[in-house]
Amino acid sequence: MFVCLQMEGADGAAVPPSLADRSHRSSISSMCARSMDVLVYLIDDTVVQLSVDGLMSVTVHELHRIVRDALQLPEYAMEVFALWLISPLLEVQLKPKHQPYKVCRQWQELLLRFTDCQEDEIMQDEPSLQFRRNVFFPKRRELQIENEAVLRLLYEEAKFNILKGRYPCDVEDCEQLGALVCRLQLGPYDQDQHTACALKEKLEAFLPAHLCRRGHSLLTALWKRGAKQPAYEQGLLQAYQAVREEAACEEPEALRQHYRAYLQRCHQLPYYGCAFFYGEIDKPTQGFLHRGGRKAVSVAISLEGVYVMDSKEKHVLLGLRFQELSWDHTYPDEEEEHILWLEFDGENEGTLVNKLLKIYSKQAELMSGLIEYCLELNAAAEASALENSTLQSPTLPPLANKQRPKLRRQNSVVCSRIQHLATIDYIEDGKEIKRVKPKRTASFFTRQFSHGATSYSAVQAPAESLEQG
Repeated sequence: MFVCLQMEGADGAAVPPSLADRSHRSSISSMCARSMDVLVYLIDDTVVQLSVDGLMSVTVHELHRIVRDALQLPEYAMEVFALWLISPLLEVQLKPKHQPYKVCRQWQELLLRFTDCQEDEIMQDEPSLQFRRNVFFPKRRELQIENEAVLRLLYEEAKFNILKGRYPCDVEDCEQLGALVCRLQLGPYDQDQHTACALKEKLEAFLPAHLCRRGHSLLTALWKRGAKQPAYEQGLLQAYQAVREEAACEEPEALRQHYRAYLQRCHQLPYYGCAFFYGEIDKPTQGFLHRGGRKAVSVAISLEGVYVMDSKEKHVLLGLRFQELSWDHTYPDEEEEHILWLEFDGENEGTLVNKLLKIYSKQAELMSGLIEYCLELNAAAEASALENSTLQSPTLPPLANKQRPKLRRQNSVVCSRIQHLATIDYIEDGKEIKRVKPKRTASFFTRQFSHGATSYSAVQAPAESLEQG
């Protein structure tokens, strides 16, 4: 899980993976009176070694330019990528004005404030400096990129997120994406060399790890005794065979086309390029004893909206554009824990209601701040686009905000599963807030999308359909 921080010290994201995955890489390898050797890691673990003068006072913007020059990337790469401080416990995207050395000195404070890690884990943790995609770079602009090196870096990061399960993806799409990885790593399809058996030996290099492991446990085998397990290598092989090749195309141009094809398919995932936060939600009560408990979720936030995803099952539980929600956060002195509240329209046994979802997380304040910042960026972009369109053609109406259609595949991992959520359902009748059976009460948050038309509104209903709360 990934989390974007909005604070004086940092602005980025956090992931609490298994302690077994630790690599304990330090980005400062040596020190002398005037300079330090700095290691900057790319997403594929490639290391860029730099010698930087005055590192203790150098800004992220200055260091970013040094990395860009070392990688020989075009000037616009300054917008596409950002510098991150990353460890197995926390990932932080740095702002241009930040000083990486100072943020490193604050690392334990960040872990204490924004994670639930134990003290011994915090004391042993050490971040590394990494060069990754900028969360705030609009994905529509990626389609305009022609530079092969920039496309390759974006492709490597998208592939990393797909293979690690950070971007939930349907099996059919996983196979299509995996086929492009096969083409880029193994070359054009060769029926003598590229067989199902050959692909199966290194399946986790092409498909998400949770797909490759599914069905291999003893417990699963006992539950599904006699059932035939899916052979994903067969679907991958068929998709690999179908990868299109331009006959007169040189290999550098072919690679560029395949990088772009991979990114375009990833763009169909609404959480592509998001910042990821870790949290928990209440499970719906089940059984005679009404037992509930909590479910681990990741919360993905981008310039387009908010997505709540099941960390174990790798599918979306709730997806909302900013026009469809209202939100707020509360602190432990108001509630028992840090909570992000999401409010949206829905139904309860045929009655229109306002649904309220509680997300328990020490990063609730960060999520709320990121939502607000994304709305500010969107408002500024819309104002600029409107001004430009008015200057170019005063007689034309402003462009409508075009939304990419959602994936329509039945049972897609991208589709919301509101029935799996334990929400509080509210309805507002005049000045009174009343309860909807069998749950609780409605629209009281003022923090919501306010630029242009919005589809979110407080629900009004006749009193006879309500129970006094």
